[in-house]
Amino acid sequence: MFKLYTAPGTCALASHIALEEAGASYAAERLDFKNGQQTTPQYLAINPKGRVPALVTDRGTLTETPAILAYIAQSFPQAKLMPDDPFAFAQAQSFNSYLCATVHVNHAHKGRGYRWAVEESSFADMKRKVPETMAAAFALIERDMLKGPWVMGEQYTVCDPYLFTIVGWLEGDGVDVAALPKVVAHRKRMSERPAVQKVLADVKA
Repeated sequence: MFKLYTAPGTCALASHIALEEAGASYAAERLDFKNGQQTTPQYLAINPKGRVPALVTDRGTLTETPAILAYIAQSFPQAKLMPDDPFAFAQAQSFNSYLCATVHVNHAHKGRGYRWAVEESSFADMKRKVPETMAAAFALIERDMLKGPWVMGEQYTVCDPYLFTIVGWLEGDGVDVAALPKVVAHRKRMSERPAVQKVLADVKA
């Protein structure tokens, strides 16, 4: 039995969907970020980073979405959530790393400017830049990285719930999704998957 710590509107949704797709036995615990539950001593003992996701396993706790997604895929090989070929596996890891290290960081500049600066004027400047940086990142994904119908082509992988999660942030980041037809079509396909529908219903409950 796994335990996934999550919070609404965060990238933890990707791991939540992946666990459901894998057929894993798990429990999801929702943290209340607005009231600072992620910074309590109880949670920091689980994840000293004070962020989500955190996946508690019988071997310890894992953090960082690309690592958790790879672990889920490799723990449930029958679900075929990652390519078997080493090069294709690395390509999937490359995609997830881009979402984590570049795209998510771009998004975080909208509301987490205090991570990089101390002046209020700097926060405002970072926030103004977000529509541009997110649009540029997704133009690259649309043009060169999303093979279709899934990220890796014909095989559905853990890249897909990760992309789906971040696509959900685009309109709030001021990105015109009409310029991203492949990304929009991917989001629609994802929304039709039973595992995605179940997780989204659980999140809203």
